[in-house]
Amino acid sequence: MGRIVAVCTSAAKGERKKNIGRGMLIANHGLEGDAHAGPWHRQVSLLAMESITKMKAKGLKVGPGDFAENLTTEGIDLVSLPVGTKLRIGDRVLAEVTQIGKQCHSRCAIYRQAGDCVMPREGIFVAILESGPVQVGDRIEVINPGAE
Repeated sequence: MGRIVAVCTSAAKGERKKNIGRGMLIANHGLEGDAHAGPWHRQVSLLAMESITKMKAKGLKVGPGDFAENLTTEGIDLVSLPVGTKLRIGDRVLAEVTQIGKQCHSRCAIYRQAGDCVMPREGIFVAILESGPVQVGDRIEVINPGAE
């Protein structure tokens, strides 16, 4: 079991997100108020703090939200989760992993600064199946695929 380290949003796509501390995850939509939310398979993005720490080790001054992730997690190996895995976030939210990593079509600000970016390799995307609040400190738990 892991925990939520940051809840991040941005008003526009293609920019770093700001940690707002708490938010509402809406079924079939994503994180309320975020530019990436909508009725598609990449409603919410997750990146592990462990991945951000790797970039810090390269000398970057980065933190939660800097890779445009919505939820920064800790204590859970996100990239090992197969598509279809269900996640319980906090007490009420149910999410399903829909994509591991992504193709980076244009080099982001982080890539230009460091020559590397972890989000395309280590970020994951989920669809929200059941709505509810999310906040820093909430648990995030892996539920075996098909076992709700």
